[in-house]
Amino acid sequence: MSSSKKPFIIGVAGGSGSGKTTIVENLIKVLGDESVTCISHDDYYRNQDHLPMKERVKTNYDHPDSLETDLLITKLKGLTAGKAVKQPIYDFVNHTRSKQTTVLQPNKVIIIEGILIFEPKRLRDLMDLKVFVDTEDDIRIIRRIKRDIEERGRTLDFVVDQYLKFTKPMHEEFVEPNKRYADIIIPEGGRNNVALDLLLTKVNTLL
Repeated sequence: MSSSKKPFIIGVAGGSGSGKTTIVENLIKVLGDESVTCISHDDYYRNQDHLPMKERVKTNYDHPDSLETDLLITKLKGLTAGKAVKQPIYDFVNHTRSKQTTVLQPNKVIIIEGILIFEPKRLRDLMDLKVFVDTEDDIRIIRRIKRDIEERGRTLDFVVDQYLKFTKPMHEEFVEPNKRYADIIIPEGGRNNVALDLLLTKVNTLL
């Protein structure tokens, strides 16, 4: 990437299980792997090494305070300055930040994905295009249950308890209201081929 040209930053937000990943995958497919760098807000959940496991499992992952957003912004600014950066990796099985990191390279397109990326204005203001994936609650909870059991080693009771205690109220307080900041809203996520085609056309035009 030329250091003289600022990368185009796309934010993809929406509730847990809304289909954000499908949208991001389609964007990458159209733009090309070599042109896109992706940042997941999930990897910036705070380190909890200092807490015993019985305390870690009580974490409200759906509240903005659970995320180290200032660190993400620092890494993002490094990428926009044309520098490679080290990104943390979050270990959802152990409820803390992994000892491993991954290196992100600067690119002409940077995609930031996460449920709460539109909440902090300081992050929102760095985005050139903001996309909100708007999917019904019942579809989202089914997807979340499947993901958390298969990929994160959770039990059904744990997922349902977390959803009712944290995910649903936090979605109503922080995620849903931030839909108003979106430039593009995609109902039903990756299943909406018409909206997806319009998004891809728009991105290509802007680039």
